[in-house]
Amino acid sequence: RADYSAQFGHRGPHEYELSWPRPAEDPDWLEAQLANLAGFDPEALVAQQAARRAEAWDRFAAANPRHSKKIAAELAATAQAGRTREKIRSEMVRGFGLLRQFYLRAATLLSIDNDVFFLAYEELLEVLKGTPLDPVQISRRRRHHERLGQLPAYPGIIVGRFDPFAWAADPERRLDIVDTRPDGAVLAPASSDPNQLRGFPGAVGEVEGVVRRLDRPEDGHLLQPGEILVASTTNVGWTPLFPRAGAIVTDVGAPLSHAAIVARELGIPAVVGTGDATRRLKNGDRVLVNGGAGWVRRLER
Repeated sequence: RADYSAQFGHRGPHEYELSWPRPAEDPDWLEAQLANLAGFDPEALVAQQAARRAEAWDRFAAANPRHSKKIAAELAATAQAGRTREKIRSEMVRGFGLLRQFYLRAATLLSIDNDVFFLAYEELLEVLKGTPLDPVQISRRRRHHERLGQLPAYPGIIVGRFDPFAWAADPERRLDIVDTRPDGAVLAPASSDPNQLRGFPGAVGEVEGVVRRLDRPEDGHLLQPGEILVASTTNVGWTPLFPRAGAIVTDVGAPLSHAAIVARELGIPAVVGTGDATRRLKNGDRVLVNGGAGWVRRLER
C-alpha cells in the first residue's frame, strides 16, 4: 500500500484542483477503492479481453498476410505513444501535488486555512512577503466559487461567449457542445425519439440494466453490481467503479476518451458522447445499451 501511494497517490478524480486532497493524503482512500472492487476480478476481465484481442488479431493476420506485419508495428508504436503520453501526464499531475503542498504550508504560516486556495500564485507570494491579505476579496471569490460549484459539469466543447448560469437554467441544454456564436453551428438533437439516445460506439456489447446516474466518483458506493453507470464524463478516478457496472454511458466523450478505453480493456459495453444522458436518464430507468452501435434505449421508467 505504501508503494502504491508513492507511485500513484497523486492521481485522482480531481487531480487538477489544488484545493482537493490527493488520494495519498487520505489513509482510507485505497481501502475504499478496494471495497468498490469487492467480489470482482479486474485482472480476469483484462486477461479475458487480451485473449479475445489475440484471437481477433490471428483472424485478421490470416486474412491479410501481406499487411499484417506493418500494421502490427504501427499498432505497437501507437500503444507505446499512448503509454508515454500517460506517463508525461502523470508527472505533470505530480507537479500539481507539489504545488498543493506549497499552498498548504503557506496556509499554515499565514493561519488562513483553505482560504489560501483563493489566491493566485503571485498573490500568495506577495502575502508571504508581508502584503496584507484582503479578506473582502477572499470572501467574494469564495462566494463565486460556491455558486459555480452548484452548476452541472460544463460541456466538453464551448465555442463563443459562455454564460454558465444561463446555460444551466436552460432545460434543453446540451452537455456535450455549446456554440453561442451568431453564425454558430445549428446542433440537431441526438435523437428525435425521447426514449432513444445516440452517441459514439465506445465498447462493443449489448446489455440491459437499471440506470445509476452519478455526478462524482465519491458516490460510487451507490452503484450496484450490473447497473448502468451514467455520468457526464469520467477520468482516472472513476476507474475502480467500472468492473461493477453493466455498461457505461457518458454525455461527453469519443472512441478515444477515458470511458471508452477503459471499458474496452475490461470488456464492458459503453456508449460515449451522447450529449445529454445525465439529463434524460433517471435513476431506476431500465435501459438497453448497445455499445457497438452507439445507442441507448429506455425501456421503462
